[in-house]
Amino acid sequence: MKKTFREMKQHILTGISYFIPLVVAAGLTMAIGRLIAGQSVANLGESGIGYWLYQTGNLGMQLMVPMLCAYIAFSVAGRPALAPGFIIGYVANNIKAGFIGGMIGGLLVGYLVVLIKKYIKLPKSLEGIMPVIIIPFLSTAVAGLLMYGVLVGPITWLTNLLTTFLTSLSEGSRFIYGAALGSMATFDFGGPVNKVATAFANALYTDGIRDAKTVQIIASMIPPFGIAISCLLTPKKYTRNEKETLKSAVPMGCVMITEGVIPIAARDLVRVVVSCVVGSAVAGGLSMMWGVSSELLNGGFIAFPFFSDPMKGLICLAIGSVITGVVLSFLKRPVSAADETGEDLGHEISEDELDEISFVNVE
Repeated sequence: MKKTFREMKQHILTGISYFIPLVVAAGLTMAIGRLIAGQSVANLGESGIGYWLYQTGNLGMQLMVPMLCAYIAFSVAGRPALAPGFIIGYVANNIKAGFIGGMIGGLLVGYLVVLIKKYIKLPKSLEGIMPVIIIPFLSTAVAGLLMYGVLVGPITWLTNLLTTFLTSLSEGSRFIYGAALGSMATFDFGGPVNKVATAFANALYTDGIRDAKTVQIIASMIPPFGIAISCLLTPKKYTRNEKETLKSAVPMGCVMITEGVIPIAARDLVRVVVSCVVGSAVAGGLSMMWGVSSELLNGGFIAFPFFSDPMKGLICLAIGSVITGVVLSFLKRPVSAADETGEDLGHEISEDELDEISFVNVE
């Protein structure tokens, strides 16, 4: 069982290694576009350098989950799993399953392809259609049915449960409410839980209640800053690739783009999520308790001058980031030699594989 979980973790890490450049390129492009055009960039219409950059990055971000899903599937089963992996990645996007849904979908597709290759045998004269028809069709159809039939229900139930929970908290303690909202804003780094918190904060904003949006802005910036602080405190607990990832994740965090830390979070999901949730909860609770409101819906540091009290907003961000960094440094294990070399394991694409054109050999 432990071996199986290690293999699954390695497949996930291989998929992450392929989608990191996508997150960096799309995230920074979107952030620069937002800096040039301002917060209304999404509503400018099809004109202007800022809009073009923002839209390019935004479209790139939409490929994140499909690409992750596809290359996890590729790591499990090779090239025949790539096309079904991309399709199921889009399914994960469609059902609002986030990057967790992409990881589950990638493993699902990969192991389905392995089973198809093992148990479905065709006459030698028909072997050529296996990788181009049989495997893509069957794995896509079965995985799609499972994703829609199994995951949609639980995700909808969880969304409704969390919305009810937040609504009840809004009538109680401001600190608890802010802590809950801040925790949800960073729990899954832009996934469905984050989307629930965003929808709730936006709804309150339209009713003139603007302190909830401040909580979301501050909390969404804490993961990259907190993890960076942890890396500074305990550099031996981070791999070379994680340190390189932070170089792009921190600038992305300045404009409220949290997805840059997903590669680091996926490697040590529980410890990173716990640390970020603790820091964001404290920061969100303080922000709500102090009544810091925002005139802008998002934007990271761009929004701070539009806070009712920018200094208190900065204090909340600093406290939450330091708490996240300290907690993560305490929880995180030191990097071993296997961790450093393990990032390169899994099924990698070689030049020979790219140049090889053979529909009979499905490896």
